Amino acid sequence: MGAIVLKSLEEIELIRESALIVSKTLGVLASEIKPGVTSIKLDEIAETFIRDHNAEPGFLGLYDFPNTLCVSPNAQIVHGIPNDIPLEEGDIISIDCGVLKNGFYGDHAYTFPVGNIDSKVEKLLQVAKASLYEGIRSFKEGNRIGDLGYKIQRFCEGNGYGVVRELVGHGLGIVMHEGPEVPNYGRRGTGKKFLNGMVLAIEPMINQGTYRIKQLNDGWTILTADGKASAHFEHNVALVNGKPELLSSFQYIYSALGIVSDEEEGLRKNPLLI
Repeated sequence: MGAIVLKSLEEIELIRESALIVSKTLGVLASEIKPGVTSIKLDEIAETFIRDHNAEPGFLGLYDFPNTLCVSPNAQIVHGIPNDIPLEEGDIISIDCGVLKNGFYGDHAYTFPVGNIDSKVEKLLQVAKASLYEGIRSFKEGNRIGDLGYKIQRFCEGNGYGVVRELVGHGLGIVMHEGPEVPNYGRRGTGKKFLNGMVLAIEPMINQGTYRIKQLNDGWTILTADGKASAHFEHNVALVNGKPELLSSFQYIYSALGIVSDEEEGLRKNPLLI
């Protein structure tokens, strides 16, 4: 993980531009996710959309990753490689996407249901996503890294879920993975102080069972040690005037799926023009 780099308001706007291309890409994919579709098809759609918006896929070639998207179904947590296996009714699928434009990265993720899913898995998705906003609202002047991780950990473990330890959020800017590391667990009052100009990728990775993980032989795919489902949600957030400001949005996903949500209210500088 690189050094912490505080951003100017102008740089934050450039990150926002990249982040919103990711948001729009996820919105396009939301309409395509259904039983029978393959993750490699989703990858092709995403790459075309990103390049059509005069940007570059942020993950493609990064650390030698072979694709535009990380696509991780069911027990896979993150870093799944797109393939030609059709999605099935009842699956869940985490899609993590990065964009590079004007020298700055955007990077966030959403876990989608495929058709109708089990009610216990649906609750996992609800809690994991809610924990993201618990973390975001802790990203404010006067708090520290440990305060944010504590909020996510307490919320998720209080609902009976495992919080992944080995994989964490991060700073974001001209480098995909800047400092600081942003764990989804921690102790209040510990870690680096939050400062205006910080931009974070906050990304809870929450497991239905154990927090323990394992890795496939492909060198990329991380999955739960017990084979139970995992959910991953990620936003890009800047600290501006002491408060968290969303640079990314799930509203493009919700617009595609006909979902009404006010979860981003109070966290955005301007309303989105979808």
